[in-house]
Amino acid sequence: MDATIVVEGKNDRSRLKRVVDERIQILCTYGTPGSLQLEKLRKDAGDRQVFVFTDNDSSGRRIRGMLSDVFPDAEHIYTRRGYSGVEHTPEDYLIEQLEKAGLGEYITYPSPDPASKWSKEQF
Repeated sequence: MDATIVVEGKNDRSRLKRVVDERIQILCTYGTPGSLQLEKLRKDAGDRQVFVFTDNDSSGRRIRGMLSDVFPDAEHIYTRRGYSGVEHTPEDYLIEQLEKAGLGEYITYPSPDPASKWSKEQF
């Protein structure tokens, strides 16, 4: 499956790029998109499966609604209300949401912290 995730801004895209591999196309609305930007997003997504991942605020919900009109078959990924946007969502929660959306094969799991392998009892 070729997939595209549509986010609001470049910081959201940068955050997601840390946890997904290059097979996932990440497109940005760059704020509230106009009709030309929506058409560009539709064209850039092509025939890929689209996932919408916007912030859980009034602006993000408005953008999500606009994207739903352009991509009626899109799947929606949500961040928790307490996080101030996709860009500030912890990586473990992003990964959890991507797994729920069925994108597990595209996730780049972070390497475990080498310091976590050691314990005081070993010394």
